[in-house]
Amino acid sequence: MAAFKAVNPKVGELLDIEAELKRLSSVDELQQAVSQALNLLDGEDFSVSSAMAGAKRALDHGAGKDSQLDDISESFGDALYGYQEVLGALHRYLSALDADPIRLEHLQERKSAINSLIKKFGEGSDREIAFVQMIDRARESADRIADLEGGEDRITDLERELQVVFDELSKAAHALSEERRATAAILQSRITSELRLLAMPHASVIVEVDSKSGSNISEYSASGLDDINLLFTSHEGAQPGQITKVASGGELSRVMLAIEVVLAAVHQVPTYIFDEVDSGVGGKAAIEVGRRLQLLAKDAQVIVVTHLAQVAVWADHHLVVRKSEGGSVSISDVVALSESERSVEIARMLSGQEESATAQEHARELLEMVRESVIS
Repeated sequence: MAAFKAVNPKVGELLDIEAELKRLSSVDELQQAVSQALNLLDGEDFSVSSAMAGAKRALDHGAGKDSQLDDISESFGDALYGYQEVLGALHRYLSALDADPIRLEHLQERKSAINSLIKKFGEGSDREIAFVQMIDRARESADRIADLEGGEDRITDLERELQVVFDELSKAAHALSEERRATAAILQSRITSELRLLAMPHASVIVEVDSKSGSNISEYSASGLDDINLLFTSHEGAQPGQITKVASGGELSRVMLAIEVVLAAVHQVPTYIFDEVDSGVGGKAAIEVGRRLQLLAKDAQVIVVTHLAQVAVWADHHLVVRKSEGGSVSISDVVALSESERSVEIARMLSGQEESATAQEHARELLEMVRESVIS
């Protein structure tokens, strides 16, 4: 590290050194080349500059007499101007081109020192890439050493910075917990109200926000200090438990329906699929289940598997799964019903006898009730 600091190389320096070394090492050849060129272009015996200037003056005598010649004269003038610029540049270059043995020696020594560093610390066969990577590693090492220097003072500074960040974290996490508790109270009230309409008059859903103290940094996670638990009880006086453990399949489907109806306005899902959502219900309660499903279908696609006519009548599209047997092969297909076919199917679902006049009348009443409800 001491050797590196002593040389203190810079990115791109090696290429600059080599370019300057090449020029300083060739001063005599460069002076000879430029001098010879100037003698040919602007010598005492013959001067291209004077000849071109004379030619331009001769052309100027014909100015305005022929547009074609005017164009040629103008192009020649541009060439003369460019030629004079080049001539001036060559004179300036030659006057500044001096041998500098001291500078040459300095550059040779510095190049040697840099190459020694590359040989010692560089990695890879590409010298320039190894040089740049070496400088980057040296800078990173210097930063790490700077972080380690200072001993107790540095530790104190870091602890102070940590405390500031921890205080901000704690404030934000506790504010988030308060927001969650307020939202949980609203959410559980609305979900429970929905369950009342789904033939579960004594059921309750509790959204429990279990918050840690926040005194230890290990208590925090990316989502804050809280564990969220969804508790459920199907009748009054019962001890609420984890919904996945205490709710039956039908209850779980209806709780999910209630949750999705409440959340649909703020958290839309493209497609919902319900099976057994009407388990254990019938009559008026089944009609309310269908009504809530139809409400949810206003914001998303809802697919429902049901055997209840009171639920099926609320669908926008009625599909029937039919099974047929032919020989040793059983075939199942799905058929989309027309409006007239649907009335017959609803009657069959009601009584098992699609030809029953009473069942057909009841089916028409249910379908008419849905149409009037949608219109209103």
